[in-house]
Amino acid sequence: MERPGPSDGSDVSGPDPQLAVTMGFTGFGKKARTFDLEAMFEQTRRTAVERSRKTLEAREREEEMNREKELRRQNEDLEPTSSGSNVARACSKSSSRDTSSSESDESSDSSDDELIGPPLPLKMVEEPVNPMEEGVLGPLPPPLAEDVEEEDDDDGDSEEEENPVRKIPDSHEITLKHGTKTVSALGLDPSGARLVTGGYDYDVKFWDFAGMDASFKAFRSLQPCECHQIKSLQYSNTGDMILVVSGSSQAKVIDRDGFEVMECIKGDQYIVDMANTKGHTAMLHTGSWHPKIKGEFMTCSNDATVRTWEVENPKKQKSVFKPRTMQGKKVIPTTCTYSRDGNLIAAACQNGSIQIWDRNLTVHPKFHYKQAHDPGTDTSCVTFSYDGTVLASRGGDDTLKLWDIRQFNKPLFSASGLPTMFPMTDCCFSPDDKLIVTGTSVQRGCGSGKLVFFERRTFQRVYEIDITDASVVRCLWHPKLNQIMVGTGNGLAKVYYDPSKSQRGAKLCVVKTQRKAKQAETLTQDYIITPHALPMFREPRQRSTRKQLEKDRLDPLKSHKPEPPVAGPGRGGRVGTHGGTLSSYIVKNIALDKTDDSNPREAILRHAKAAEDNPYWVSPAYSKTQPKTMFAQVESDDEEAKNEPEWKKRKI
Repeated sequence: MERPGPSDGSDVSGPDPQLAVTMGFTGFGKKARTFDLEAMFEQTRRTAVERSRKTLEAREREEEMNREKELRRQNEDLEPTSSGSNVARACSKSSSRDTSSSESDESSDSSDDELIGPPLPLKMVEEPVNPMEEGVLGPLPPPLAEDVEEEDDDDGDSEEEENPVRKIPDSHEITLKHGTKTVSALGLDPSGARLVTGGYDYDVKFWDFAGMDASFKAFRSLQPCECHQIKSLQYSNTGDMILVVSGSSQAKVIDRDGFEVMECIKGDQYIVDMANTKGHTAMLHTGSWHPKIKGEFMTCSNDATVRTWEVENPKKQKSVFKPRTMQGKKVIPTTCTYSRDGNLIAAACQNGSIQIWDRNLTVHPKFHYKQAHDPGTDTSCVTFSYDGTVLASRGGDDTLKLWDIRQFNKPLFSASGLPTMFPMTDCCFSPDDKLIVTGTSVQRGCGSGKLVFFERRTFQRVYEIDITDASVVRCLWHPKLNQIMVGTGNGLAKVYYDPSKSQRGAKLCVVKTQRKAKQAETLTQDYIITPHALPMFREPRQRSTRKQLEKDRLDPLKSHKPEPPVAGPGRGGRVGTHGGTLSSYIVKNIALDKTDDSNPREAILRHAKAAEDNPYWVSPAYSKTQPKTMFAQVESDDEEAKNEPEWKKRKI
């Protein structure tokens, strides 16, 4: 077929159908569409102006109707004489308003070229600033009614600020089953994505809120310190490492997945001066990361020292702080912590004192209060407030005290009647620094442990939560999630949250349904991959395991229950238990008791008469040497003794 030329009368400029088929798409050869951006912008501006004008008119009509309704309501209440004057006054107002609206319409018509976007509310239109002249762009500001609502919300916020109890997120809770023994350590990373728990059962478990479902199962469990109880767990300020403090003398640092990063060295226990050893020589109590410096942490031990470490140098501590009594004697620190800025180190000791050092000066403490708690009791926790001016201490004497480090001569407040039976019962501040939280301990079967809230300003006991029928050991209030984590004495870790006040955390896993347990995979046959087989011999690829399981369940051969073994002799064409072969017969009879306790001589002589009548095996061999069979007579022991010679008897 020849291509038509100009003489054929065809349009040369049009698309060639043969060329379109060759190129593979039908739009080949057509002219591209052009757009006039200026015309499009002009059309958009005019549309915006028209919408703004209509919105203004609708609002003015709505305002006019509301005012008329208000006037009618007033007319019903007033006398007829006064009502006439009010109507006249209202008519004059409406006429003036009509004139003003007409003027505004004229002005709006004249300023159509300047108005772009939706208008401002009436409240702002009445102001001297003209939005038409400003050329406002963007969405409409909120109307007047929302301003009133915002004022109401501000009033509600002020009420919440006055009453911090309303900010406690305790409307919902979830329970994480750690084990059967006490949960003695809790740690939450800075972002609030992962929780780590440790207990007296030596286990450390990892919980991922985003990866958990409603079954609330830990995704990893390990024993980093073998047979030592876990006493403290804390994420670093970057969230990539976890400090593990156990009952041993060596602290460990693991990463987010549980792999060991470093282990502190053990010191020489035969050196008198603990400052000359490279590490702790006795059991640890607790530890804490530096809030600002990456890789630095602190531990305290029964060797009467507080030591700071660096992750890069596990072979020797960085510095050593030695708590002392007023007489200069050694005293064991039971807990320690950094201040919020990391410049101060605070430690509580067994003699009841609280000592605070400058981080760079290890010789003498900066503050020393010798009778903060009763001597001989283990102060289980000291923690700084978020503003860094107040220190809270949880004593083993069943008290909670508040201290101002700027005037460290007496406690600001003290609360008693808070029983504790664990050396790691802690306390913490709320994210807004207005509340202090601690837990109480109970004997088994003697009530329930509580989480108690104190107001920082007045130290009043403003709220408490019944946790469980066991002691409350650990508590943690995360500032970003606004959720409270609690570790108990019966192996539970509870998370308290409020859907409207809390963020992420437990809210991520409670909405996920529990995964169904998969059926047994024994029904499905293994899929053999043969990539180079011919198509007629190639097995069809399994698309879904679940569908294959359902298909195999309907197959009577694959889903047939195996027959139980046949007891006794075979029946119905099935071989018995031991089968019918010689080997099975031997196996069956090999364990039978074949012992014969009879006299072997008598057993042989039983066959003497048969052998004499039918000599076949033995008798022909003795037919010449012993034609007549003679059997030896066996004498008893008494007869042998009688027949013994006299010389043997005398010798005996």
